[in-house]
Amino acid sequence: MDQKYGEYFKLNKNIIIAFTLSIIFSAIIAQMLSEQSAYLNTTWTLVADYVVYFTAFGGLYYLDNRKKYLLQTGKTDKARLRRDLTKIVTSLGVAEVIYTIARWLLQYHFLTMEYDAYLASILSQIISTIIYMIVVNLSVKMTRLYKNAN
Repeated sequence: MDQKYGEYFKLNKNIIIAFTLSIIFSAIIAQMLSEQSAYLNTTWTLVADYVVYFTAFGGLYYLDNRKKYLLQTGKTDKARLRRDLTKIVTSLGVAEVIYTIARWLLQYHFLTMEYDAYLASILSQIISTIIYMIVVNLSVKMTRLYKNAN
């Protein structure tokens, strides 16, 4: 497989695993807070979503890329690392803004329609994750993160 596509695959794998963990924990939190008002439930569930997602994604991304930035001397190629981190943060940042808005509005909407809290959380997160994946992949392509993958 072309190295560039392997990098896209690893990025998407990490995102999907992190979101899967996040969906599970968010649904549990949403159900635990089901007696709260819709906006509080939605807000606290989104906070839990982010804590689980970024912890899982950060760990997985690190594990997949820890050797990528090592020079033959054993030191870190700080210029390449900084350049790639800027690109990934830009790509994820744009997607995160869109995800946050979509996720909060959808969960709030589902809760006000009297869906069970866990179901409102799961549905809103699945829909928002699909949007997120599209935006991240387009952003990564536009920033050319994997243009010169070695």
